[in-house]
Amino acid sequence: MAEESFYGVTLTAEKDSVTWDMDEDYGRGQKLVIKQILLGAEAKENEFNVVEVNTVKDSVQIPIAVLKAGETRAVNPDVEFYESKVTFKLIKGSGPVYIHGHNIKDDVEVVDMEEEDEEDDIGEDEEDEHPKKRAKIENAADGKNAKNNKKK
Repeated sequence: MAEESFYGVTLTAEKDSVTWDMDEDYGRGQKLVIKQILLGAEAKENEFNVVEVNTVKDSVQIPIAVLKAGETRAVNPDVEFYESKVTFKLIKGSGPVYIHGHNIKDDVEVVDMEEEDEEDDIGEDEEDEHPKKRAKIENAADGKNAKNNKKK
């Protein structure tokens, strides 16, 4: 069962960078989902505010939001960062920019691939038997129908 919690941070000129990292005690199956990035009401008019994301796992460094008071005050990127350290940085503008979403810890079951392959082989053998059984039943039924037709 997944454990979900709210995630929210504020970027400003004074605090222009925030990092999210996995909970080392939890293990696998963690992700951060960013639902919305908002420009604060006190943002300067005609100033662009650009939020960049940097992921360690995939070595991605790219802007995910460009906001401007009077034009674009919110974006809904709906992006997920799975099992990766993520840094959000205000690379242009003075903010404030609010980032919020969900921190999800999902129970991930580690599956042994060899066991799964063996189960698949068993399943394929059973599937092979079904058409043969079906054919025998159909042939038997046809035989009975042929006998019944001869009596009439």
